Amino acid sequence: MSSPEDRVNAMRGYKATLNNPNVSEEAKQNAQSMLDQLGGSQPSEELHNLRGDNQKDPNRVAGGLKAAQNNPGVSKQGKESAAQKLNQLGGPDE
Repeated sequence: MSSPEDRVNAMRGYKATLNNPNVSEEAKQNAQSMLDQLGGSQPSEELHNLRGDNQKDPNRVAGGLKAAQNNPGVSKQGKESAAQKLNQLGGPDE
């Protein structure tokens, strides 16, 4: 498995094996040992860094803040916080 994507996909399969009630204990032990060999969360962190997922799209952030301001499930304090953050981004306050 050379690429981080391949490693993440393999880990997904092994995790599914661990959670499948129709799989034998021997298979679950094998899946756990393979997960341990693959290195925990390291492949997914590498994948996020390669894709640039650690960089947030400012338009999506602004959209989420605007949505929070209009969401009846958000508290007054939450709406005020969203407005302040939106102003810091340079967006209009609604």
